[in-house]
Amino acid sequence: QVQFVESGGGLVQPGGSLRLSCAASGSIFSIRTMGWYRQAPGKHRELVAEVTGGSSTNYADSVKGRATISRDNAKNTVYLQMNILKPEDTAVYYCNAVLKLRADDWNWYNYWGQGTQVTVSS
Repeated sequence: QVQFVESGGGLVQPGGSLRLSCAASGSIFSIRTMGWYRQAPGKHRELVAEVTGGSSTNYADSVKGRATISRDNAKNTVYLQMNILKPEDTAVYYCNAVLKLRADDWNWYNYWGQGTQVTVSS
């Protein structure tokens, strides 16, 4: 199956920065997109940013200009650099990958990491 190793979360002061990383491993044939979602208490999970294999990116309006997502296809790893962090960025951040397990499978499957807590507070 597929495993994720997420890292980089923690407590950050307002205005600070952090870098999240997520490495996917296992029986993976191909990954279409990798990205980060977040879920704050009492709120729905929302997209933060995603990147395709061709390096096309998509960002939530709330993080545009403050976040940069990148991907190392050789390592099946996605990174999220976030700057000028705000208290409203506090949430559990989840790694996501849309991938195929086999070449002969026409379907793409959605996989999630276990989540990493990001808390922005003074």
